[in-house]
Amino acid sequence: MRDLYIDKVVVHMGVGESGEKLVKAEEIMKTITGQTPVRTIAKKTQPAFGVRKGAPIGCKVTLRGKPAADFFKTSLGIIEKVLFDNQFDKTGNFSFGIEEHTDYPGMSYDPQIGIYGMDINVVLERRGIRITRRRMEQKRLPAKQRVNKEDAIQFLKKDYQVEVR
Repeated sequence: MRDLYIDKVVVHMGVGESGEKLVKAEEIMKTITGQTPVRTIAKKTQPAFGVRKGAPIGCKVTLRGKPAADFFKTSLGIIEKVLFDNQFDKTGNFSFGIEEHTDYPGMSYDPQIGIYGMDINVVLERRGIRITRRRMEQKRLPAKQRVNKEDAIQFLKKDYQVEVR
């Protein structure tokens, strides 16, 4: 019950505008992750960037289980297994960015498409989290069962040989 596991990996690509650029980003994400992306919508109007509230400005995919672990291992190889202390939050989740989609295996540069970057968010959990989410007899998670920053760092060092600076 104390062992950590990867609950989900969320891959997000923000392009800032809808249209052809967003369609290309969705195709790239579908190729890399193997799942159909969902469009993300602007929450606020930003006139300086030409973004309207409610306009699609990006796409995301949520991976769980084995596909999430495989994608995470591939992404760690791209960033050379180095994460920084400030990339972790107090609940043990962490995020990092990939600058170019062409770093993934099977992807190559195409002048018609361009280069897209992406954000990868990883959520770690322990077994027993269901007591906070179930419908009947919902309870709070005990402090010893919650994931914290130090637990997440130790998990990554032990299981994935990640260097945290």
